[in-house]
Amino acid sequence: MPHDRLDAALSAHVAGLKQAGTAKGAEAVVVSTSAPEGERGPRFGLAGEGDRQFIRMNSNSYLGMGLRGDVIRAEEATVARFGAGPGAVRFISGTYETHVQLEQRLAAFHGREASMILSAAYVTIMGTIAPLVTKETVLISDELNHNCIINAMRLSRPASKAIYPHLDYAALEKAIEGAKGNAKRAVVVTDGIFSMRGDHAEVDRIMEIATRHDDAFEDNCIVVVDDSHGVGAFGATGRGTEEYCDSPPVDILVGTLGKAFGVNGGYVVGSGALVDFLRESTPMYIYSNPITPAEAAAAMKAVDVLDSPVGLALLENLRTLTQRFQQGLIDLGFETIPGDHPVVPLMLRDTDRTHATVKHLYDNGVLATGLAFPVVPRGDEEIRFQVNADHTAGDIDAVLAILAEVA
Repeated sequence: MPHDRLDAALSAHVAGLKQAGTAKGAEAVVVSTSAPEGERGPRFGLAGEGDRQFIRMNSNSYLGMGLRGDVIRAEEATVARFGAGPGAVRFISGTYETHVQLEQRLAAFHGREASMILSAAYVTIMGTIAPLVTKETVLISDELNHNCIINAMRLSRPASKAIYPHLDYAALEKAIEGAKGNAKRAVVVTDGIFSMRGDHAEVDRIMEIATRHDDAFEDNCIVVVDDSHGVGAFGATGRGTEEYCDSPPVDILVGTLGKAFGVNGGYVVGSGALVDFLRESTPMYIYSNPITPAEAAAAMKAVDVLDSPVGLALLENLRTLTQRFQQGLIDLGFETIPGDHPVVPLMLRDTDRTHATVKHLYDNGVLATGLAFPVVPRGDEEIRFQVNADHTAGDIDAVLAILAEVA
């Protein structure tokens, strides 16, 4: 059956994105990596770039776990033991020893009763929120929450939804008060770290507000935090935004294994009753393969590294490098959003200037990601830099020197 007219419509859509400057464009293809050595951090080779080596300033691997020898060896040993893939969804025959051990380790790391791992953090938040929402539930969300939360809310069918202005806790409380008498269950959902800006939710305040109004809801007023960018990169011991804010444990915490832990997959931690419910209710868990047994073993090793003196040293170095880069941008006269998280945004507030600066960085051997509408609101165009613990002071200074040429 011909589909020429459909192809033409799809091509016209992509052409429109390119003309508007909102297309993602071709993806850089990594063909080689070299581990940190001496005063030089890791370097990456790209397809079509010959022997050129790039500093990667757009990686979520905040602690450099993905290139650690002990993490790699844990994965290799488990591949040899169990094979390359799980072979089935978990309830059929796809649950392996390392899956169970990792879930126990994550629950203990976060001080929760139970944990459940899924194939990615994106599907974890979608697979957590949607089953929790009934026709007698109100969903309340920060306006700058990640796309995964937005789509999870679209997938759900609550009694009502409320979006409060970014970090406006008076508006959050007003939304909760407005739901009283209209819903049995209230679900407040927020990012821990807002990934485009590097700022954070004050989860201690959110928990205080939710707790104060909890008795007004038959099924409680609960708080869900997606701290995928926080866990492993934020807080004194890497336990994320909860730790940084000295907050009581949130009701439901979602994290990822694919950022600071350097591997792949997502997870949710909470009460035993919650996790039992999600195992029976989450389509993304029931009908989709898990991460591989070897990925689970590698992730467990990464958690062990973080939860050790070595991990504390990595976090301290990460904070030092983040401060060095942030202060360097300020000294060059650039606008940024101050904070302690290793996401350091360079606010350019202009699409053309953002694209031109990203190209200048690329031409000089630096990988960085420009963000324009619709990924960020118009006027918030930026380059999102991400500092990693396996960068060096020399790497940071080299990037700043390249940016000085366009300051």
